[in-house]
Amino acid sequence: MASGENVTETPVEILGRRRTFEVAGPTKSAFFWLSAFFFVYCARPEDWIPGLKYVPLAKLTALLAMYCLFASLGRTKRTFKDVPQEVKLLGAMIGLLFVSGILSPIWKGGAINNTIDFSKVFVAWILTFLLITNFDRLRRIIFIQTVSVAIICAVSIIKGHDQPRLEGVIGGIYSNPNDLAFAVVLTLPFALAFLVTTRSKFRKVFWMSGMLIMLAALFLTASRAGFIDLVISGTVTMWHFGIRGKRHILIAGIVLVCVVLMALAGGKLYDRFAALSGHSAKEESAYGSYEARKFLMERAVEGIVHYPVFGIGVNNFMTYSTIWHEVHMTYLQVCVEGGIPVLILYLMFFRKGFKNLKILRRTPNLDEHTVLFVGALHSSLIGFAVGALFAPEAYQFFPYFSIAFTATLLQTVKERKQESGTASLRPPRKLQNSLEVCANYGRTGAVTPIG
Repeated sequence: MASGENVTETPVEILGRRRTFEVAGPTKSAFFWLSAFFFVYCARPEDWIPGLKYVPLAKLTALLAMYCLFASLGRTKRTFKDVPQEVKLLGAMIGLLFVSGILSPIWKGGAINNTIDFSKVFVAWILTFLLITNFDRLRRIIFIQTVSVAIICAVSIIKGHDQPRLEGVIGGIYSNPNDLAFAVVLTLPFALAFLVTTRSKFRKVFWMSGMLIMLAALFLTASRAGFIDLVISGTVTMWHFGIRGKRHILIAGIVLVCVVLMALAGGKLYDRFAALSGHSAKEESAYGSYEARKFLMERAVEGIVHYPVFGIGVNNFMTYSTIWHEVHMTYLQVCVEGGIPVLILYLMFFRKGFKNLKILRRTPNLDEHTVLFVGALHSSLIGFAVGALFAPEAYQFFPYFSIAFTATLLQTVKERKQESGTASLRPPRKLQNSLEVCANYGRTGAVTPIG
């Protein structure tokens, strides 16, 4: 009986390995280029490595990832039929934004071009879902995003140590101090997840250093919205990692670090909060910023009333505002530029992310690492939902990536359960048939069937 069990288990293990190899092989190249795309988008090497600004790295890596994926169609683990409802919501939202651009009362050409730029997130989203087919790949992509943001913070501090609020030190999605702070808050939970899950002392030091750099950069941006976002997101993170995970020393350590950094690098931030009263002699510009934001929100509501269905077009609010500023609230930004239908799709899209996480959090028997990264994703999305109240982040890719991570992780958990069920049932039956054929050699009654 013992020998029979050994015969049954060994082929199951071999079949499992063979299946994993066959699935990973065809998409290996596509996943490599997807990883390169994430690094290019998140780390923006063209801004701090001489000569790279002349190479269209983002387009090149995305096209190569698409080419490798299409070249492997028919041999991949997931197909376009497997894409979740989030893709349909995102696609419908982008489609309506194109209509909004065509009908824009402000600037049609600019709105269409900006929508084309934003629509790249749709391609990145599908590639992410189709190519990240196991937890190791998901960790690798999140690792790239997290390390990239830490690098950006380090470069910003080094290059912009004499630049007020680190403004414009890095271009693109990090040029605005509020955007840089927003990216830091969304990424910090992932850094903490890597810190907690690693056993290497060197890696623990690496992640602690990275978190210190990111927090220092956040305080140097003096972003009030970023700080409020950090408090909310950090509270959720501490609940997942400290209270639920019973790591009380971790909570005390992180709170102590934040207090010290606030004392050392938070002077500008304190002045900007004090300026909200309108009686700060040091930061009159901060109070003016507060008044400007109030005006912009009122102007956005006015735009929604006049153009409720299709809005005024992507990134056209700066012109419509009359003072050449964006409205510092993502939900108003989406509504005034895309219309109420786009806002509804937008909210439904992000609601799916929270729903995915709810399902994952209620899934029994998840391993510790998966549980921690589910908590990190939940903290990051809470950070986005709160930060979106204070910043214009409608077209930044980071929140959309987080939704893609929740979808692919949920799909991975489902596939893992299906495969474990298949491995426990089907291979022994195949093995039984094979043994019968081999033993019989085509003769009836040569051996007694197994079982």
